[in-house]
Amino acid sequence: MNGEFLRLWPQTASEHASSIDWLIWSFTGMMSIFVVPVFVLSILFAVRYRKGTKAPRDHRPRGSMKVEMTWIVLPFIGSMIIYLVSAKLYYEVRTPPADAMEIQVVAKQWMWKFQHPGGQREINTLHVPVGRPVRLNMISQDVIHSLYFPALRIKQDLLPGRYTELWFNATETGRYEVFCAEYCGTDHSKMLATLVVQPPQEYERWLSQAGASESLAEQGEVLFRQLGCSGCHGPAAVAKAPNLEGLYGRRVALQDGGSVVADQAYIRDSILLPHKQIVAGYESIMPSFANVIDEEGVLRLTAYIRSLGKVGHASGTIDERGQGEPHADSPRSPTPEESAP
Repeated sequence: MNGEFLRLWPQTASEHASSIDWLIWSFTGMMSIFVVPVFVLSILFAVRYRKGTKAPRDHRPRGSMKVEMTWIVLPFIGSMIIYLVSAKLYYEVRTPPADAMEIQVVAKQWMWKFQHPGGQREINTLHVPVGRPVRLNMISQDVIHSLYFPALRIKQDLLPGRYTELWFNATETGRYEVFCAEYCGTDHSKMLATLVVQPPQEYERWLSQAGASESLAEQGEVLFRQLGCSGCHGPAAVAKAPNLEGLYGRRVALQDGGSVVADQAYIRDSILLPHKQIVAGYESIMPSFANVIDEEGVLRLTAYIRSLGKVGHASGTIDERGQGEPHADSPRSPTPEESAP
């Protein structure tokens, strides 16, 4: 018979997989220590004190403070150890390294779409290099899906209208199964993918053979022009619209008196729901592109806007006049046009 068919536990292929397995087995073992004696003694007492036996039946209460305190203190210590270890592991699993390679993921009934920074695209297959942190920036185009890597011991829901993320560092090369762990419709059981973990040299060879002529940001720049965005947001535009250079990661003043950080979610809302958060000093005249581009198009536009500048170049809050209050370590003050789309 096939060895894979007989496998009772998923393969281990990431840094966190072994730690998660250890946590599961430790918790199971601790529960067994306290649960198994209860069942054993229940069966033993049922047999010994069944009707007709000559076992003593003195009902006067007897107890031991040492036994009671042991029964209370030991489970408490064990549960606290499990809690602290699991909290530390949860933080590590949910905190990607700053240098992690970012891959965009769009879920759609019933397929997984992956796009690499260099513009390479895949459907239902994800190639990654071994030993390198990978961050997945994910969103659903229709219903709730859940990306599940059994060999990596990680899973995360993909939600429509909201970005979620997941990261991992694969430590073993090979091909691993990927599932959708959230019922998403008729062909939910067929929404499968394959994770291909390769040595760095093979991964670079695959990237060169994937045939992408433009990076994700360059594709966004082309889309930016095709949609006419440059007519209002370009440096030479006549219309009074915010300049997008240096926007990403900055805090933007809003018309209602509040402010918001121009992150990926904010840029997406500005493209699809432009009237949701109006920038101070600008009119609400931008049309919605909700029925014009899909989530992949939004990711390309976001990549292009991110490539126009980093938060480190100009940090601070932009007001309705475009004048900000930069931090002490900011190398320059923001320009009047720096705001949000």
